Amino acid sequence: MALLDLFAASSVPVVKVLLVTALGSYLAVDRVNILGDDARKHLNNITFFVFNPALVYSNLASTLTFESMVELWFMPFNIIFTFIFGSALGWVVIQFTRPPSHLHGLVIGCCAAGNLGNLLLIIIPAVCKESGSPFGDSDVCVKYGMAYASLSMAIGAIYLWSYVYNIVRVSSSRSSREVEIIDSPTHKSSREGSPSSSEKSLTDPLLSSSVLIETEDHEKGLGLESKPKVSVADTIKQRLGSVFSKMNLKKILAPSTTGAFVGFVVGLVPQLRGLLIGDEAPFHVLQDTALLIGDGAIPAVTLVMGGNLLRGLRGSGIQKSVIFGVLAVRYLALPLLGIAVVKGAIRLGLVHDNPLYEFVLLLQFAVPPAMNIGTITQLFGAGEMECSVIMLWCYSLASVALTIWSTFFLWLVSY
Repeated sequence: MALLDLFAASSVPVVKVLLVTALGSYLAVDRVNILGDDARKHLNNITFFVFNPALVYSNLASTLTFESMVELWFMPFNIIFTFIFGSALGWVVIQFTRPPSHLHGLVIGCCAAGNLGNLLLIIIPAVCKESGSPFGDSDVCVKYGMAYASLSMAIGAIYLWSYVYNIVRVSSSRSSREVEIIDSPTHKSSREGSPSSSEKSLTDPLLSSSVLIETEDHEKGLGLESKPKVSVADTIKQRLGSVFSKMNLKKILAPSTTGAFVGFVVGLVPQLRGLLIGDEAPFHVLQDTALLIGDGAIPAVTLVMGGNLLRGLRGSGIQKSVIFGVLAVRYLALPLLGIAVVKGAIRLGLVHDNPLYEFVLLLQFAVPPAMNIGTITQLFGAGEMECSVIMLWCYSLASVALTIWSTFFLWLVSY
């Protein structure tokens, strides 16, 4: 297959995304104000709660079977590798660039979590329909490609809301505690004058430990019974309970994840599949309706993405080295690691010989950061403007990076 044909097949989908994104940005400018803050919020809610679940369910239900599940078992582990490698490289970026503490979660999240759903749902069908595509019949390619992309979206949503959500939460809460300590009256009094002995005992760990020992000796001398000590098992139990109570299970079980679960059930249970899937199924109108609603997900989410990127044009005080670090991780280091992971899995026999499936696995390492990271920063009020700037640069350069890597991946799976 000619290199020029591969380049055309990979560039056209990216150009389509950029055109719709540019339209969303234009509709969001102040003088137009069709896609303002409130409009984006409402459209994003419709996409999050209606379009995306319908899209994920309809594609998984129509294509998943026990045989295909056996073939797709490696994809969850492939996505885990993107998060592990991205987190490690994000930590390296933090060590070299030294951003403010409240941005640590944002940097790690942008390096770890890629856009594993929406972009794949746009790129895969477009690549399948191109004349130079190496994936054979376009209808069959779109059918299975959408199933791969839907499964990727569902798994990515679980990892994003269970991992990145809590990373950003911990980072923002640590920053807020630091502000509280600096602004506390005790800290101010210690800066204005020397602290009293009681204040020293509260702040100095050596003094506080000595006061504690003296108090215990005094209680023993008076014959007072000490409180029972907490066992290690009770401490671990309390810690685990605290972690699970702070995890937002509502976000982890996002509508797209619920849609994926229903799609799994319908696709894998023969009785339900016979009722809903296929032209001869008695209730196929329900499946057709879900497909119709799901078709609105891709244009809606792309328009919202364009409107959100407009905020990045206003700029912020984020260091340029942080932006360059995230770009290097997402568009250089991760794709190279992805090639090693996927090719290693193929050589070990963990991935079956399917060019389209291999292309999707490779592409999961080369996509820009997940747009929902911006939603997470809004929830905690930490790094919203910085996130918009990072997203602006990442998605602006995606037109070049994704085209180059997609061309190379297509060549890689064709030979």
